[in-house]
Amino acid sequence: MGSLTFDKDQENNSHFVTNPLDPKEFRRQGHMIIDFIADYYENIDRYQVLSQVEPNFLRKLLPESAPYSPESIETILQDVQKYIIPGITHWQSPNYFAYFPSSGSIAGFLGEMLSTGFNVVGFNWMSSPVATELECIVMDWLGEMLKLPKSFLFSGNGGGVLQGTTCEAILCTLTAARDQMLSQVGREKMEKLVVYGSDQTHSAIQKAAKIAGINPMNFRAVKTTKSTSFGLCPKSLRDVVQADVQAGLVPFFLCATVGTTSTNAIDPIGPLCEVAKDYSIWVHVDAAYAGSACICPEFRHFIDGIEGANSFTLNAHKWFFTTLDCCCLWVKDPSALIKSLSTNPAYLRNKATDSKQVVDYKDWQITLSRRFRAMKLWLVLRSYGVANLRCFLRSHVKMAKLFEEHVRLDNRFEVVAPRKFALVCFRVLPKPNAKKVYENGVANHDEKALDLERVNELNQKLLDSINRSGHVYMSSTVVDGVYIIRCAIGATLTEERHVIMAWKVVQEHADTLLTRY
Repeated sequence: MGSLTFDKDQENNSHFVTNPLDPKEFRRQGHMIIDFIADYYENIDRYQVLSQVEPNFLRKLLPESAPYSPESIETILQDVQKYIIPGITHWQSPNYFAYFPSSGSIAGFLGEMLSTGFNVVGFNWMSSPVATELECIVMDWLGEMLKLPKSFLFSGNGGGVLQGTTCEAILCTLTAARDQMLSQVGREKMEKLVVYGSDQTHSAIQKAAKIAGINPMNFRAVKTTKSTSFGLCPKSLRDVVQADVQAGLVPFFLCATVGTTSTNAIDPIGPLCEVAKDYSIWVHVDAAYAGSACICPEFRHFIDGIEGANSFTLNAHKWFFTTLDCCCLWVKDPSALIKSLSTNPAYLRNKATDSKQVVDYKDWQITLSRRFRAMKLWLVLRSYGVANLRCFLRSHVKMAKLFEEHVRLDNRFEVVAPRKFALVCFRVLPKPNAKKVYENGVANHDEKALDLERVNELNQKLLDSINRSGHVYMSSTVVDGVYIIRCAIGATLTEERHVIMAWKVVQEHADTLLTRY
């Protein structure tokens, strides 16, 4: 790798002048990149899943400044292999079981290539009509696959938009809900607005509330319990809302979750919407991970009651084989988003917008510029079809059931939270409990009888040991004081043999640790 050295004679030399979009050179280099990525996937299970590098490792390896002279793609790819790959945590590895999946696919990659290749900036209809119209179509397609009420679709009175992430989608809907409520109660009531979620709701809601100017004291994380499998209890919500109303506060936004990050807990959408309706609260349903599974008839009931909500999201870049970023947001009332998020400077005005016959997605999101995300989702839907997408999802759930069975059969381990999709929450105990009693799929015993701090420490050490091995990668959470190991199955390349191997790794590291406990 070169470094920056200034030479005026060289700078004026014509051999430095190249066309950055020469089609022949693009074809040559493009084929090399495709081959490089294909080789990466052929060998991906040979890499340690969790990168083992130390902080600032790359700064020690790369030059202090950019190269002055051009470098060949061959040289650059050699350095990618040498310097970049060691610092990657391999999310697409079949041995990746941490957080939630970021499942890729050939269709997702190629759709991304087309999107990047066209490189359109689709802020309004005029800027690239097909980018807008394809997005409207695929959002209706996917909405119909989920059996969303017509009120959420363009074919009804609603509509869908592709955001970057759930965090962005929640901020947009919360802002719309804020302005909608302030228009009724007066802007002077801003300090009295209250946001609700459960203590299992993703922290994105708190971040969005902070950005939207909501008083940090006015966020309510309603306590959940093991008795409701850590789902938000409608009665608990009503009690908290009623107390706020009596205190002169203004409830305005609820984030209900289908598949919480920690344990995949399910908030009961219908009953929560009934509570919200009594207080004119905007209900946003976050199904970032689990929403994809709801295209399968056997999982659709998890979003029953969605007709009472105002907005709904799922992340196609999690468990729907579409590359990051691709968050699907549907709203019943697009005008609420538009009123809060639109700007109309003279340089963006045009006849199409003035006609009121087109969608200008700049008014449905935080940013002005936007990528042609619909292209990759369109390729995924067309390349695999509903039947195959359902089969892929079901195969991951089946593998999660297999892992769960292994946990149950080893009396040193226990399932800590009900498995609903493809996430297994488990832990090891210092002493085998041969008489484990399971209720609703969860081990039931008196936590007070355990030395919880000691058990948590044991499981933290177990997870650290597993991840340091590089063979598999899992993540953790803490719920109700209990440290939990999470095994999330959903990488596109994962097969049963990888799940069986992962369990053996867990057992081997537990064998070593338990000799000291």
